[in-house]
Amino acid sequence: MLSLLRALAERPLEWRHGYDLMKETGLLSGTLYPLLMRMAEQGLVEAEWREPAQTGRPARHAYRLTAAGLSSARAAEESGSPPGFKVSLS
Repeated sequence: MLSLLRALAERPLEWRHGYDLMKETGLLSGTLYPLLMRMAEQGLVEAEWREPAQTGRPARHAYRLTAAGLSSARAAEESGSPPGFKVSLS
């Protein structure tokens, strides 16, 4: 989760696709997408369907940190340890 938080926190206002996050973090889809879903349930990440840039391509989910997610990422970096899903937000 820490590598995912770091990747999202590098560009917190930018919507990111799961495939790009997989390449950046090295997480496999079976790990990445459940993490993103749990983080969304906890209000750390927001997700939305994005229309394709090219005609004929399917719509995809895009993700970005919420304010709470960014606070969590900063807290994790300061503490030097990966957060659990129940993170104390400052």
